[in-house]
Amino acid sequence: MRALCWHGKNDVRVDTVPDPKILNPRDAIVKITATAICGSDLHIYNGFIPTMERGDILGHEFMGEIVELGSEVKNLKIGDRVVVPFTIACGHCSYCEDTLFSLCDNSNPNASMQEAVYGAPVAGLYGYSHLFGGYAGGQAQYARVPYADIGPIKIESDLSNEQVLFLSDILPTAWMGVENAHVKPGGTLAIWGCGPVSQLAIKCAFLQGVGRVIALDHIPERLELARQSGAEVIDYTKVDNVTATLKEMTGGRGPDGCMDGVGLEAHGTSADAVMDKTKQVMRLASDRIHVLREMVMACRKGGSLSVVGVYGGLIDAFPMGAVFAKGLNITGGQTHVQRYLNPLLERIQKGELDPSFIITHRLPLEQAPEGYATFKEKRDKCIKVVLTP
Repeated sequence: MRALCWHGKNDVRVDTVPDPKILNPRDAIVKITATAICGSDLHIYNGFIPTMERGDILGHEFMGEIVELGSEVKNLKIGDRVVVPFTIACGHCSYCEDTLFSLCDNSNPNASMQEAVYGAPVAGLYGYSHLFGGYAGGQAQYARVPYADIGPIKIESDLSNEQVLFLSDILPTAWMGVENAHVKPGGTLAIWGCGPVSQLAIKCAFLQGVGRVIALDHIPERLELARQSGAEVIDYTKVDNVTATLKEMTGGRGPDGCMDGVGLEAHGTSADAVMDKTKQVMRLASDRIHVLREMVMACRKGGSLSVVGVYGGLIDAFPMGAVFAKGLNITGGQTHVQRYLNPLLERIQKGELDPSFIITHRLPLEQAPEGYATFKEKRDKCIKVVLTP
């Protein structure tokens, strides 16, 4: 089959690789009909995610048709149309039973590697390094789906691929990200970054009863799309001080909740942002945390920080004193996708959500390397790229 493979920093290629096979009775093989490039894929593309190996198949947002099933998968049949969650979960460990699917005890074959880095193993992920299990990803013609009796959700309506594809990751991620900000009905949520997850989070926030959303970015088309969804927007390059601006907009209090939709490659124009980037480039730090610092300083006392963006390692010069003094809550983590699949599918079916509005570029799989470069550089007003094998 054809698949997009990692060959090094800024080097991805569509290669011919062996077809996936059933390895476990709970496996399925999916013929992929739609897949997408995620913002977190760019962290791999840019060389910031360790334990990648040449030839690894990328991609964790995908859907398709069941073409082969293991003997223990009883809830699916050949020909079913499914969306596959990016978090791989066994469904039976104590964490899965508590619907903490991204913390699954059993789905990562490289658990000892993670325990050394994070203190405990968490779930395997598709196409996201050997630290997260070394699973082949979904930017390909076919994919093996472990624990297929737990993960995939059947799409039995006539909804288009583009309407349901993002159930695989970024729509549940957006929903959980807003939940983790703990904003009461009528309150104010500030979102750093206006990429695909944040665009969906704006929609999710209003559905969850948030009164105001303030979105920060510097790319005009992203700010305009956020504005169209009802957010107030800040171009952070055009204000002297983001914290002061947010406090001025909220009567001197600060937002009730703050969401980081950026992650370890945060941009900024302040001195600390420049320092972060310099240290990361020189390999003196693994992550750039300018956004996290701004969130801590801007959030109201007793508020909550929701960390949706991916962080990979250690952070430097974090204002823990302010977190303690202001009584802030911080919640992060990979999304428990399986928890949200059915409720969010129902909202799509009812017309309350249509995630396809974020798609700007549609390419065949063979043009995936071009898609990565366009997405990284934000060329041609690119917000989200969908690939068709």
